[in-house]
Amino acid sequence: MKVISKTDNSQLATVYIAQNSAGKMVEFVESIQPPFKLSEKWVLIVSTLFGCPVDCTFCDAGGSYKGRLTAEEILFQIDYPVRLRFPDGKIGTEKFKVQFSRMGEPSFNPAVIDVLEKLPSLYTWKEFIPSLSTIAPYGTDKFFDQLLHIKKELYPKTFQFQYSIHSTSTKQRDQLMPVKKWDFRKMARYGEKLYSDGGKKVTLNFAVSKESIIDQNNLLKYFSPEIFLVKLTPVNPTFKARKNRIESWISQEDQFPGNLPERIREAGYETIISIGELEENLIGSNCGQFLQAHLKSCEKLPDAYSYQIK
Repeated sequence: MKVISKTDNSQLATVYIAQNSAGKMVEFVESIQPPFKLSEKWVLIVSTLFGCPVDCTFCDAGGSYKGRLTAEEILFQIDYPVRLRFPDGKIGTEKFKVQFSRMGEPSFNPAVIDVLEKLPSLYTWKEFIPSLSTIAPYGTDKFFDQLLHIKKELYPKTFQFQYSIHSTSTKQRDQLMPVKKWDFRKMARYGEKLYSDGGKKVTLNFAVSKESIIDQNNLLKYFSPEIFLVKLTPVNPTFKARKNRIESWISQEDQFPGNLPERIREAGYETIISIGELEENLIGSNCGQFLQAHLKSCEKLPDAYSYQIK
């Protein structure tokens, strides 16, 4: 693997594009998340697939799937920024987080498990937060069984697990994420197992659009507020979202529809509102913004992908 280009704001985020020996390209991100400083928190967001077979209706990473990354190719995305910042492998920040949530559904790649096993032997850190986000596709039980073991053995208190749900309507979920998935009952049972020895609550993530169906009473049927929390994020300005006329209801200026955060909190859920820096849309570092879509397109988005490629 080698880095062939990047787009960045060194004080906020850098998107790297790397290429393997077969010419397949992948992107990864390093991010400093204000108001934190580098000495306080540093986040790497890595890809697990070349493209993604799921083809979610609001994500620019899907639609051009070219296979799985090897464990070595995933580790390259971690090691490259680590060695630039911390050549000796000693991570000099209070919290070091690696998110397996850039390009690709991670449960489709068993190499993610290998990487999680190897990381403690490669670096030293003060606090390490491995983070995995999934839509919980059907047929991935073996991966999640292995992940449960890794979490309990290596990261019992710091592992961060997130379900990308986006809607409490089964029909709308299938429209947004057009593959067969676990139902809420199975998702809840697995989350309960994952949380059985404590640690971080399991996150239920919603990218809130103007058409989103989010019913806190339906959540309560399956997901206990003692185990699960809710995160509300914007739909990022992507080519795919524009094509499918999916418009975010969340910005730094807008109010939530129908007092959504208040309704979810009143149901007993810890609720996180994660908007982030709008400049990350311009850099292309927000989740689901596949930089190659911009490089290959003659279209322009006024609120995304405007940073120059180096």
